[in-house]
Amino acid sequence: MKRFYPLIILFIAVSVSAQPKDGYSIKVTFKPFKNQFIYLGYYYGTQYPIVDSVKLNEKSEGIFKGDKKLGGGIYLIGYPDKSRFFEFLIDKEQQLTIRADSADVVNSLKFENSAENVLFNNYQQFMLTKGKEIEQAKSQLASATKDSVNLNNLIINDNKQIKEYRENAMKKNPNSFLTTLLVAMQEPQVPPADKHPGGKYDSLYAYRYFKDHYWDGVNFYDERLARTTFFDGKLDKYFAQLVYPDADSVNKEIDWMLGYASANAEMKKFLLLKFVNRYITQKYMWEDKVFVHLFEKYFSNQKYDWMNEKGSQLISNRAYSLMANILGTYAANVVLPDTANQRVSLFAVNAPYTLVCFWDPTCSHCRETLPKVDSMYKSNWKALGLKIYAIGRETDGTRADWLNFIRQHHLQEWTHVFYSKTEEKERIAQNTPGYSQLYDIQSFPTLYLLDSEKRIVAKKLSYEQMNEVLKQKAGK
Repeated sequence: MKRFYPLIILFIAVSVSAQPKDGYSIKVTFKPFKNQFIYLGYYYGTQYPIVDSVKLNEKSEGIFKGDKKLGGGIYLIGYPDKSRFFEFLIDKEQQLTIRADSADVVNSLKFENSAENVLFNNYQQFMLTKGKEIEQAKSQLASATKDSVNLNNLIINDNKQIKEYRENAMKKNPNSFLTTLLVAMQEPQVPPADKHPGGKYDSLYAYRYFKDHYWDGVNFYDERLARTTFFDGKLDKYFAQLVYPDADSVNKEIDWMLGYASANAEMKKFLLLKFVNRYITQKYMWEDKVFVHLFEKYFSNQKYDWMNEKGSQLISNRAYSLMANILGTYAANVVLPDTANQRVSLFAVNAPYTLVCFWDPTCSHCRETLPKVDSMYKSNWKALGLKIYAIGRETDGTRADWLNFIRQHHLQEWTHVFYSKTEEKERIAQNTPGYSQLYDIQSFPTLYLLDSEKRIVAKKLSYEQMNEVLKQKAGK
């Protein structure tokens, strides 16, 4: 597949929210490292930003210092080679001492002036112990011919103890950061079947209950959640499994979350970055509307100090490329010269369906695909009244290459027009969007399916997928 647009990447600065007052001072003794740098970082979605570094002395000691407080979350102390790290919590207590030994970090960790981290480390030690027991039992169970009952009971009992430990930790320390994390991590427990309406299992009720209670106890204005291992994945699961897959439903959820997150600048930043990076490249056709909604409501008239000019321009350009070809809207008209050098309008094609095909005669994928499109047209689509409006784009090839390809592959039943480099330059010079922008062409071939009124029915699918769409539309 020939591509001529660069891969879309956001160049956005990620920063730690800073609050004045006492700053932070984290004294670390990390054996056996000496005269080497260690690093202070935190979780941020799938990233691990580093915010500070310090060189350990001969006694394996170093101090991370800053005159502004760190935003709360799960932080990381990185090894000198950055290959590994261990976790600790940052919240209100930011003047603390940490001691650790790389030989057994979790069990050697000691904290001073941080009750939160004592709780957190006890929790980690318990989970590590029980996790090893469960994994060992599962491994033995996979090859066990005897004693499977005892192994299963061990797994059940360990899981029960884990649940009880979490519940007790939350009950005894209701205002701790650990409790905030545990509440946010847990998932709803759907009532048993006899508690469902009618006294029997109801899948719709189970789904609604799970979705309605998925965010119980989670405050979208709590920026500490942005710096955790799980919050990003919890968002992914919610949108992938619980939100109805259409633009209006997704936009409603995004607005609901950002409505609360707007009370905290750091959390708003995290969610905006999350959503923009997710929808800037669409997995499904309807997601174009989601990205345009994000742009229009949150970026078109707002500036953020955490986003550089390059990132802002990238979002704007992407949104404008999508605005003209949103699924369900009218396609932009195309008027270009045909094989006889007579200008032919896309809107002049009278058919119940029109397949618009952008292609390049020098593109290897086009040379392979277009004959297959023609076979599909002759065997299936022609009987439905579909017509093909093919736009040959001049990139590396010439008009002669375009004409030769049409003749060689007997594509005379299509309406062919040629989009030259000169035509593209003239449109841009007149401040008129080029057809490549209007149809967001990032690769060849690109297919659009239009209805009788030239509204976009489907876009950027393979010809096989287009055939499935047409079969559904025709009721076959």
